[in-house]
Amino acid sequence: MAEALHPSGDDRFAVLDKHLKRTHHAQDQLIETLHVAQEVFGYLSDDILMYVARALLLPPSMVLGVATFYHLFNFEAQGEHACSVCTGTACFVKGADAIVAAVRDGYAVAPGATSEDGFLTLRTARCLGSCGLAPVVVIDGNVAGHQDARSTLELIRAQARIPEEVN
Repeated sequence: MAEALHPSGDDRFAVLDKHLKRTHHAQDQLIETLHVAQEVFGYLSDDILMYVARALLLPPSMVLGVATFYHLFNFEAQGEHACSVCTGTACFVKGADAIVAAVRDGYAVAPGATSEDGFLTLRTARCLGSCGLAPVVVIDGNVAGHQDARSTLELIRAQARIPEEVN
């Protein structure tokens, strides 16, 4: 017999429900539940946050407060690839602003946004905790230290498997 669809019609909620059942809908599992929801849906929409709040019997304001406190949660659909540039003091002093500008100009994407074609999301972070590697970027979850504008653009191309442009 075929498994029934989730009542919402979106089977991704069934994955989230499985996690909630495994953790016995424990309120102290809020952060883990938000991580699972983001992994399944790609980001945390208002509907998903409300779903989590109801499932854990928590006030929606608490769920939103926790989600917005941590920089690892996204509230809008993300690009196919993601580039985070540390703009903490050590990274800034060593040229993080030039890296942000190069990515912004090279991919027509503002910091904190996703390019119109959905290819790249550019984020900045106050500190990634790797000051000894400054400036630091994270591309699709891979940390790279001692970067500059050129090397960061090369890393994005390599991660996305974009061939070098022919001159």
